[in-house]
Amino acid sequence: MGAALRRIQLGNALSAFGNGFTVPFLFIYVAQVRDLGASTAGVVLATFAVAALVVLPFTGRVIDRRGPLPVAIAGTVAAAVGSIGLGLASSEPAVIAAAGMLGAGIAVIQPALATMIVWCSTPATRSRAFATQFFLNNLGLGLGGLLGGLLVDTAHPSSFVRLFAIESAMFLVLGAAIATVRLPQVPKVEDAIPADKGARGGWRVLLADRAMVQLCVLGFVMFFACYGQFESGLSAFAVEVTRISPATLGVALAANTAVIVIAQFVVLKLVEGRRRSRVIALVGLIWTVAWVVAGASGLIHGSQAMATAAIISTYALFGLGEAMLSPTVAPLVADLAPGSRVGQYNSAFALVKQLALAVGPAVGGLMAGGGLYVAYIVMLIGCSLGITALALRMGRRLTPLQDNPLHAATAPATVPGPTPRAEADAGAPIAEPQRGSVTTAA
Repeated sequence: MGAALRRIQLGNALSAFGNGFTVPFLFIYVAQVRDLGASTAGVVLATFAVAALVVLPFTGRVIDRRGPLPVAIAGTVAAAVGSIGLGLASSEPAVIAAAGMLGAGIAVIQPALATMIVWCSTPATRSRAFATQFFLNNLGLGLGGLLGGLLVDTAHPSSFVRLFAIESAMFLVLGAAIATVRLPQVPKVEDAIPADKGARGGWRVLLADRAMVQLCVLGFVMFFACYGQFESGLSAFAVEVTRISPATLGVALAANTAVIVIAQFVVLKLVEGRRRSRVIALVGLIWTVAWVVAGASGLIHGSQAMATAAIISTYALFGLGEAMLSPTVAPLVADLAPGSRVGQYNSAFALVKQLALAVGPAVGGLMAGGGLYVAYIVMLIGCSLGITALALRMGRRLTPLQDNPLHAATAPATVPGPTPRAEADAGAPIAEPQRGSVTTAA
């Protein structure tokens, strides 16, 4: 990695570390420590998603017009203000307003950082850059959550103020780190800065890109079937049907993070150089197995140890799939985007993710509340198989560079000798490169 990319990754890791101090305890903080009730805590959690859905449709265009750096810095300031506001707020309106500020700031940071990583990498190095970001995010969240658990005390609200102050400080550290980044004067994506108003385009251009639309549909199903179920349907199934304790559920979540941290770069070695669409399709099959194992855990009677092991294995399999997606999906979004619309494509995919994270817990929670656990497992097995089918279908629309940039970059060039047909066409105009490919700067 170059110096700019190293600084971006370090700031992002510290931000995730600070975020880990508060994420596991937010519901308890609002409902019990501030004594605002479970309903207010639910509204606060929903506010994060609503704030993201409000700002993301406009974020991409601002990134493409102004550059990712000022947008990322503005996001870190907003997130820092929202975080410390949560720590100091004691009334329902103040808590909700602070949550909205924090949610909007984090939502803006994500596509801006992704665009900065794209600018500082090439198609051949992009998978490793995004895999490193995902690894550091999970490592930071895990360490932050561990230390936050040691510092927190529900009997003393001041301990939570301390946690939110740490999170706020880490967002400012992220802002300071990226403020000193010197982005390439010539970004490593073709035509990264629009030269005229007509080149800036809009949502119509993105919606006309069939490969990107298919990737967004695929992304919605992926986030719905995995991340959208961690804190709702899957947790309820594990506790109510498999009969594991909440403490054991924490162990399962830790197993998910441990698999990501331990296996990320081993997995990266295995998937680098392979077709991205095939890797995503394989993730769908792995998650199918995960949901089958989860369903089987509810059928195991007389051996609680086996049922518990099955649930922990489910979370571990999800972690393996996540480790395979991190060097695959985000770089694919960047490589599908025309150079002048990288920010908009990143923001659009982040918007799809937020929609899935809003719908997933709602559907999972409603089905769990109604006791529809068999239908719930069957639905998610179907979603996982759908991931495989959608990925294979999307792969037919990708160019070789988009689907396998490492192989395309290292493939030997063949220069055939002139043929009569070629000589006859010598005066014909040269075809333009296919839209959506990303090339390195000369």
